Amino acid sequence: MFIDEVVISIKAGHGGAGAVSFRRDRSTQKGGPDGGDGGKGGNVIFTAQRNESTLLKFRYEKNFDAERGGSGSGNNKHGKNGEDVSLVVPCGTVIKNEKTGETLCDLTDDMQEYTAAKGGRGGKGNDHFKSATYQAPKFAQPGEDGGQLKLRLILKLLADVGLVGLPNAGKSTLISRMTAAKPAIADYPFTTLSPKLGVVQSGENSFVMADMPGLIEGAHHGKGLGTQFLKHIERTAVICHLVDVTDPSAEKIKHDFDTISTELGEYDPTLIERRKLVLLTKTDTLSSRDELKDVEKLFAGSGLEVLPISAVAGENIDLLSRKLNGLVKEVRNAQGSDSRSAEE
Repeated sequence: MFIDEVVISIKAGHGGAGAVSFRRDRSTQKGGPDGGDGGKGGNVIFTAQRNESTLLKFRYEKNFDAERGGSGSGNNKHGKNGEDVSLVVPCGTVIKNEKTGETLCDLTDDMQEYTAAKGGRGGKGNDHFKSATYQAPKFAQPGEDGGQLKLRLILKLLADVGLVGLPNAGKSTLISRMTAAKPAIADYPFTTLSPKLGVVQSGENSFVMADMPGLIEGAHHGKGLGTQFLKHIERTAVICHLVDVTDPSAEKIKHDFDTISTELGEYDPTLIERRKLVLLTKTDTLSSRDELKDVEKLFAGSGLEVLPISAVAGENIDLLSRKLNGLVKEVRNAQGSDSRSAEE
């Protein structure tokens, strides 16, 4: 099951108490203080891993407490440090403070770590408080509390290419043709109920493609679960906008195209500027390519590249793979240049 948003509670370990102790042995009846320090409480640490793909595990377990530190003891023995709690999440997980809404961390890289709650410091034993004028302190510090938070984890898929379009635009068929992904495919709306990822091999290169569930008018307001899926498009380098040409009337195709474009723009205006490729799908249903003349005129002068395809018949699929590979490399290289410029 694909779960991309959960709320959990975490608590770092309490620090162990310092000890009040005085040295006593056969030769020393009234020795000085020798109380050891308490151990540090365990941390709560998140680690992103590429082989994770869902937040499902957090649906059933929502409270995570790290171990508290052990108390100090006599003979200046230090208490044991509490064990950390390590929580593994998929790459692309955003961690937010549920109370304030503040974004604490965005885990995008494999094995990237974030300490969300630090364990409390152990208390000092009475040995720390002796002095020339106070040689027998009968007190020690208690351990400190560990951090405690309620967090919202939001998974935003890390895909190079995002497929968008109305329900039944042919997204699932396309990703199953181009990758090893096996999405459910049927001739009714919302066959795809969660995003699917697949790897496309193009020559010696590869890129990740995501099949987004079909969007409908009002998706940015949550209609058709739109807001749950639109966030997965945010990180894509290239957007493939699929338009079904089974009915090749320019009026209908313009309506379908504008509907999705509006939803993307209303959700995040920057998506309008994202590199796009318009795919005219299901061309195998047309009796003649001449039926697309009015459609091609519709996009002429728009600055958008348009490519007719048929995932069923395999028309232009190899060409599409090469085009997308080039666009992804171009965008990622530009992003890398922008990052280096910002650092300089």
